Amino acid sequence: MSSADDEAATAAFDALDKALATVAALNFTASNTRNRLASLNRCEQVRRRLPAVEHPLINQLAREATPEELGGTLSHLIAEATLISRAEASRRVREAADLGERCGLTGEPLEPVLAATAAAQRAGRLGSGQVAVIRRFYHQLPGFVDVDTRAHAEAHLAALGTQHRPESLADLAVHLMDCLNPDGSFTDDDRARRRGLTLGNQQPDGMSALRGWLTPEARASLEAVLAKLAAPGMCNPADDTPCIDGAPTEDAIEHDARSAAQRNHDGLNASLRAVLASGELGQHNGLPASIIVSTTLAELEQAAGRGITGGGTRLPISDVIRLARHAHHYLAVFDKGQAVALYHSKRLAAPGQRIVLYAKDRGCSAPGCAVPGYYCEVHHVTDYAQCRSTGIDNLTLACGPHHRLLGPRGWTTRKRRNGDTEWLPPPHLDRGQPRTNNFHHPEKLLRESDAEDDAA
Repeated sequence: MSSADDEAATAAFDALDKALATVAALNFTASNTRNRLASLNRCEQVRRRLPAVEHPLINQLAREATPEELGGTLSHLIAEATLISRAEASRRVREAADLGERCGLTGEPLEPVLAATAAAQRAGRLGSGQVAVIRRFYHQLPGFVDVDTRAHAEAHLAALGTQHRPESLADLAVHLMDCLNPDGSFTDDDRARRRGLTLGNQQPDGMSALRGWLTPEARASLEAVLAKLAAPGMCNPADDTPCIDGAPTEDAIEHDARSAAQRNHDGLNASLRAVLASGELGQHNGLPASIIVSTTLAELEQAAGRGITGGGTRLPISDVIRLARHAHHYLAVFDKGQAVALYHSKRLAAPGQRIVLYAKDRGCSAPGCAVPGYYCEVHHVTDYAQCRSTGIDNLTLACGPHHRLLGPRGWTTRKRRNGDTEWLPPPHLDRGQPRTNNFHHPEKLLRESDAEDDAA
């Protein structure tokens, strides 16, 4: 885009802002029901058309932005730039790939994958709900459906979407799928494409939603495990001595008041504990695969509060104490947020140092990064080639993508006086944003700022 095009875009957005300000100031007090509904319909049309503006921008970023400019994945960059959730940013990136214009190998423009849907959305005739139904239908089509049939089916659903609400369109999509695939014969590749498990964010009460799709093999394996461990009377946490092996007693079965769903949960939890206890998972990042929890002595003594795992999970202190009954305990001592006396001369961090980093950093220290400690690497804040030692006060956690940004790609790190790790971007990315990451330490945002904390 030339400078003239940039100026035209700025002027167009300024005009759009001015028009929206005018609309927002309208007074509908004297209007009637019919006109108010008409105005709501106009609002919806504007809302529907806005994604058509975003799609080419997102696709151009995907094609042309360098890794140094992105500073991570495209969805993370968009989330940081627009202050939306990373899940929403990822959804927009995927939607832009389906509905935005594309480029061929030689640079020639190509129409969107879902051409009819994109055209209807640009005209304001399809909303986000209808678009989601069409995209889901299209990507669930079996591999044997040819290109022309796919395009015809997509165009047919796009036309129906202009006349029906999303839930009605979803029912029509199911019937259309039955027509295209009456036998329901999906290939192994089709099933492999749909497989997946997603562990939802932890809610205020500590619970997390688990959703996804299991392959036939995974379902068969889970069925065999639950048939044993989720049977009535098995693995019941309400029992003084839960039965996890052999057959439960008749009394345990009769007094089992759990629902089938609760028994499935307890059976799965028991199977996961057994796998961890077996020791057959080997090592992960230099430590035996295990649950690592950090908490404070005061919380343990008061039996109140919570612990934080290396994966970022918040555990009630009652769960921490229960897990600690069969655990190997480590004591990590901190002085004003800095770990004390954990140094050695080798380049790789020692297991004890990694455990301390789980407690101190809890996750990737890059600004805004939500990757928990289990999935991070240990980084020397001052490069090992310069300091020739591996002291705990010179170590931090960094996820793989952010770790690779350091060094040749222009990012650097340094320690603040309070022990926090500060990330310094290359000059072309310097927008004055905070350099430390408080995502894993929300309690810091609730305390008054400390002058020492702000000092570099």
